[in-house]
Amino acid sequence: MVTKQLLRGLPENADLRRADSLAREIFSDVANKWALLIIEMLGERTLRFSELRDEVEGISHKMLTQNLRMLEHNGLVERTVYPTVPPRVEYTLTEPGRALRTTVDAICGWTHQYLGHIEDARRRFGD
Repeated sequence: MVTKQLLRGLPENADLRRADSLAREIFSDVANKWALLIIEMLGERTLRFSELRDEVEGISHKMLTQNLRMLEHNGLVERTVYPTVPPRVEYTLTEPGRALRTTVDAICGWTHQYLGHIEDARRRFGD
């Protein structure tokens, strides 16, 4: 967790410990399985909505729409609409989104590295 010393000089809304902080709101937005998977699937690519839905297995149309809007609202995804019939809409990561992807990649790597350990622990608990 971020210490008070690291927060020195930053606005109060950067403190994750505060319930009313913008940092906590952003953290809550992006720390969900769908947002993380969308960020990972976009990677360095630009994808259409239907392509993203195919890439993120199990996500509903509604959840994909909600998460893309949230990621766009937070400046992590850029949405481009082309004036065609029907309209073509594409999504790509912004610079902050690509920076966050580095962390998402690390989480994916951690998951792969410790998957066996976690499976063993769950078996001990009867999962």
